[in-house]
Amino acid sequence: MLAAMATSGKALNSIFAKAATIVAMLAMSGCASLDPVELPPEYTPPPADAGIWTTLERDRPGNWFAPLNEGPGALEWRLRAIDSATGSIDFQTFLWTLDVSGALVLDHLVEAAERGVQVKMLVDDTFLLGEDEILLELAHHANIEYRIYNPYQRRTSSFATRQALNLAEFDRLDHRMHNKAMIIDNRVAVVGGRNIADEYFGLHGEANFRDMEVIVGGPLVLEVSASFDTYWNDRWSFPIEALSHVESTPADLERARHTRQQSVFTYEPETPELQIAHWRDLVSQAYSGDATLFVDEPARESPAAPEDAPTQVADALTEMFDGALEDIIIVSAYLIPTPELEGAVERAIARGVRVRMLTNSIRSNNHLTAHSAYRNHIKALLGNGAELHEVRIDARDRHLYMLSPVSDKELMLHSKALIIDRDKVFIGSANLDPRSLRINTEMGLLIRSAELNAALRAVVTPDFSPANAWELRLDGSDVVWVSDRVTLTNQPAASTMQRIEDWFFAHLPLEDEL
Repeated sequence: MLAAMATSGKALNSIFAKAATIVAMLAMSGCASLDPVELPPEYTPPPADAGIWTTLERDRPGNWFAPLNEGPGALEWRLRAIDSATGSIDFQTFLWTLDVSGALVLDHLVEAAERGVQVKMLVDDTFLLGEDEILLELAHHANIEYRIYNPYQRRTSSFATRQALNLAEFDRLDHRMHNKAMIIDNRVAVVGGRNIADEYFGLHGEANFRDMEVIVGGPLVLEVSASFDTYWNDRWSFPIEALSHVESTPADLERARHTRQQSVFTYEPETPELQIAHWRDLVSQAYSGDATLFVDEPARESPAAPEDAPTQVADALTEMFDGALEDIIIVSAYLIPTPELEGAVERAIARGVRVRMLTNSIRSNNHLTAHSAYRNHIKALLGNGAELHEVRIDARDRHLYMLSPVSDKELMLHSKALIIDRDKVFIGSANLDPRSLRINTEMGLLIRSAELNAALRAVVTPDFSPANAWELRLDGSDVVWVSDRVTLTNQPAASTMQRIEDWFFAHLPLEDEL
């Protein structure tokens, strides 16, 4: 009886939320530009008391951290976490592609909702193209709510066309939510850099990212959950029902949930006994420590307002650099130092701190313009004493991050991590570039744990080896790229045309937007 009453209460809340959405949609229908939406606040329920979580709490009281280093394993744990949920799932991400991994995550989220779990999904609108029918049908589920952060009002399936149609609102739309987090039952959370697409989990047939995130357990999860609630209740988080005017059918959702390619990755449903066995094994190997969650605040008025610039994470990173005493290992997919960051690196090196950096090479970078801006900083970084390395697409150890066979697959870097001295680690969503540090919102965890620090040092050390990365050196006034087999006097580009394009973009005033 009590369970039935609880279910009925949840259903009523869902009905009221949908009604509020309709009111908001009607209010906005005549606007030339998009105004923020005002909805009643919603908050994630208290931590669930399910047996799986109370058992883990007895096994490992306090905060614990389990890094997710390789792609297929990270997907497996994401699905296992969703399947373990008993009360709530809060899901926040920048990019979600409905390919194999995206369809699998979606399928498991829907199955969780069908067994009564309250699912909230908050996704940035940058790459939601032509999927409104699926999202609408998803939001029709009584136990699922779907919101889009800082949305485009004029919606098309073409990225270029949508940008053109919404050009008048460029200042607002240029500011994106880059945060990534998944919170299960307010008991465990996943925080890091991975988006939801095949290339982030080693499933892509041509190129895959080396990425990193961490599963968190303990009291800290409530802080991650509070961060999600802040963004969920923000005036620029719009229910999909308030934005799209297309018609949807159950068939739209079914097509998204099931793909013909799921054979590339297998994840069999687990019994409760097997689930808890896996969780207990993970927790037994996890690392203890204290942590601070840093999250950019969403804009109070408008994402375009200069006074609302998201600088909380950027300021924290500068403090981390200024506090380093021995060494800093930087792993950043996109490395375009802002003046503040460049100054912090210079100060660190000047007081004797060893600074090692790993970023993408021209071929492994999926954004050529980002590489073009970075190349303008190479000589200054090397001249100041930083040690600079770039990922090789043919890295010897790329098999660690993708499904076999790997002979024709390329490796790219998407990780965002700092290893500082012998006791601190930062893992999050922020790249070391102007877009992450000045424009987009970001989040990350500064974890104080000597054991986790040592473990991640061991994990990333091979990434810097000549078999996996180019080492950049100054030869007089020129830069050379050194591997285990050859020394290059030009960038290890795919072609002369790529070098020309890179040179061209490097001379355009684009850096502040990258």
